[in-house]
Amino acid sequence: MDTMENRTEISSLGEFGLIEHLTNNIELQNASSIVGVGDDAAVIDHFGKQTVITTDLLIEGVHFDLMYTPLKHLGYKSVIVNLSDIYAMNATPTQITMSVGISNRFSLEAIDEFYEGVYAACEKYGVDLIGGDTASSQKGFIISVTAIGEVTPEKFVKRSTAQKGDLLCVSGDLGAAYVGLLFLEREKKIFVENPSIQPDLEGEAYVVGRLLKPEARKNIIEFLEGQSITPTAMMDISDGLSSEILHICKQSNLGCILYEDKIPVAEDTKNAAFKFEIDPTACALSGGEDYELLFTIPQSDYNKIVLSEEISVIGYMTDAAEGAKIITKGNNTYPITAQGWDALKK
Repeated sequence: MDTMENRTEISSLGEFGLIEHLTNNIELQNASSIVGVGDDAAVIDHFGKQTVITTDLLIEGVHFDLMYTPLKHLGYKSVIVNLSDIYAMNATPTQITMSVGISNRFSLEAIDEFYEGVYAACEKYGVDLIGGDTASSQKGFIISVTAIGEVTPEKFVKRSTAQKGDLLCVSGDLGAAYVGLLFLEREKKIFVENPSIQPDLEGEAYVVGRLLKPEARKNIIEFLEGQSITPTAMMDISDGLSSEILHICKQSNLGCILYEDKIPVAEDTKNAAFKFEIDPTACALSGGEDYELLFTIPQSDYNKIVLSEEISVIGYMTDAAEGAKIITKGNNTYPITAQGWDALKK
């Protein structure tokens, strides 16, 4: 991980020294951040807006693999996955706290690299790092991030408020991160078996990038606001399109019709999926970690939503009794399952 010449042991700083080292250049960007790092607790004031809070725990070997995840990318992504949840509530992220558990196999230089990614994400999305903790871990790297956002009272959007007849929409394109993971896992396996073989990810920059350095959909929330569209229900796509659609259906007590030919999949993703002889639609339905937004809108907003090239209308909401169904390109109808629809396995 480090050459011996430039390796600084974290223990040489002590915990307070480490926190000071990691946080000594913070400049607060939001008026709502009253007191940041350096006191017993942070103080925020959202000036009459409602506060939105989300937390994620990321564990090495479960949520990420350092064999192919650069630490800077990991720092960036650990912030992004939380900001995505704030945007999914139709809110604006304003602050994060970041806690890490690190073992002595990590040097100070390695942790600096991780925090470089953290600060890059904070800067890009206008978010303040206002606190956190560091602790030693017996083995592996543990990351806990809490993101805080603000929203005008009652403008937040839940998963449970979709209405029958609403259009089902998704931002961006789907399945890329999953295919990126397949490539990285394949190259890791080859490398473990024969360390002299260099990884071959030629031409797969898009799918690999979507896994290692995702972005949160701030621009979609801004577009919706600019068009005066308030989604009736919304969530972000972290576990694959089908399982997220089922969440909205279940929590809103509705069914839906999803059209396979409307699901947006990038050309790069299709080509990459074919190399593994898998259906790109299956990647979109069952993959995950795309961090796109899935939302429902009234049909009366259709003329506004089509103004964005980054939003696809992929179906509509129906009565609960009709269930959640997908209509395939071949015009067959199947129930949506959390693993994609069953026809994929036949």
